[in-house]
Amino acid sequence: MQEKILILDFGSPTTQLIGRRLRELKEYCEIVPFNKLPKEMNGVKGVILSDVAPAITDQSVFKIDLSSIKGQFPLLGIGYGAQLLAAGESAKIHYDAFRTYAQTNLASTDAKDKLLQGLQSDSQVWMAKGETVIQLSKDIQPVAITADNELAVFKIKDEKTWGVLYLPEDVRTLEGTLILDNFLSICGCKRNWTPTSFIQSTIENLKTQLGDDKVVLGLSGGVDSSVTAVLLHKAIGRNLSCIFVDHGLLRKNEFEQVLEDYKHLGLNVIGVDAKAYFYKLLKGVSEPEQKRKIIGAAFIDIFEQEAHKINGVKWLAQGTIYPDIIESLSVIGKGVKSHHNVGGLPEKMNLKLCEPLRLLFKDEVRKIGKELGMMSHLIKRHPFPGPGLAVRILGDITPEKVKLLQEADHIFVNGLREWNLYNKVWQAGAILLPVQSVGVKEGSRTYENAVALRAVTSVDAMTADWAQLPYEFLAKISNDIIQQVEGVNRVVYDISSKPPATIEWE
Repeated sequence: MQEKILILDFGSPTTQLIGRRLRELKEYCEIVPFNKLPKEMNGVKGVILSDVAPAITDQSVFKIDLSSIKGQFPLLGIGYGAQLLAAGESAKIHYDAFRTYAQTNLASTDAKDKLLQGLQSDSQVWMAKGETVIQLSKDIQPVAITADNELAVFKIKDEKTWGVLYLPEDVRTLEGTLILDNFLSICGCKRNWTPTSFIQSTIENLKTQLGDDKVVLGLSGGVDSSVTAVLLHKAIGRNLSCIFVDHGLLRKNEFEQVLEDYKHLGLNVIGVDAKAYFYKLLKGVSEPEQKRKIIGAAFIDIFEQEAHKINGVKWLAQGTIYPDIIESLSVIGKGVKSHHNVGGLPEKMNLKLCEPLRLLFKDEVRKIGKELGMMSHLIKRHPFPGPGLAVRILGDITPEKVKLLQEADHIFVNGLREWNLYNKVWQAGAILLPVQSVGVKEGSRTYENAVALRAVTSVDAMTADWAQLPYEFLAKISNDIIQQVEGVNRVVYDISSKPPATIEWE
């Protein structure tokens, strides 16, 4: 049985960072909404309670009964999770008018405390300001105080229960990983989660889950669906049929290139030209969420149509990964956006879902692909949204707009490769803006389209910074696009980071 740490999500955007830090420490973990505690706790070695989002002012909605886990498992509360533990011991929480985060330093620590072993007494931490635990009860033992004389870490007497009032998962907390490392030791974790162990356990689980059933996989050409395909192929062989749909929203020449790439993997790949079908459904549709849902539903329609041609198909496999889930679902009922894998599915499906990567981050998927021996350019390929260029064309979709954007995008991405910048960037692409501007071309006035270039650096897509590409490169790409792409007379560069912006514009 796979041992794991269970993380209860109270809505903080850094909850996923906790999971990432634990995976980096080779411990498997699962994140679940705070109000959906599993009935069966098999394999659980410890539980972590996350923080809430800074924008949430009414925290009463997150009140839960911890009696089934508190004292039963080692328990670590972080931020709001720590406040919840303190309040359960009759402590009081003082709230200022504004809640923000800032760097501070610890002033004193209990070196004997197991959670703080090896921690510097003046360690720098990233901490919520404006919320202070006061009026401690006799069962709350302070084990770390900040330079501002605020409680930073406490332990519940006679329990393996701790509260940390700063964010150990944040990179601005210099020894935060040490706290999580110590917690894993307290939990008695074996820390045996590696790409090799994931591959072995996943293949065995897929064999058990699928048996002799036939599976159809929606192949996109990206690393997520590619790794999914290889894992399934190793588990069920020829019972897997991969369908690669050309929805008319792919990059230039991508359909042909992807089909060529998959020949070496021995996969059974069926190419489907559905451009006309998708263009018809998307005609006149401008609203981003509606576009995503139309494309998601149309994908399923195509899959089901193709599945009927293959006798006995019972499963639809998808390359859904964890950021897709997080951005589509929320503990407070509203996600950032729907994802074609998880947000646009029709209520009634004729196929059951199989998503073997749904708890992995992108960099973990790449490690799995490398371990599987996949070609480097498949593993290192930039993420590309399932809805394709539909979410990079702001406004309605037409074949003419798609062709224009494909050409601009092709110049940009190929330029990154030629300048040896491609592997230094997490994700890049061009966006067609719904505005036109005045320009001059060949001595004549023009009134044509504007294109935005987007390139970001990231580790897992949960946060991202805009890539500081060389000015000389941007100047050349801008000039090439304007000169070579008919209908474009202006190029701009997006310098927004995530958050608050998302990587894609829609």
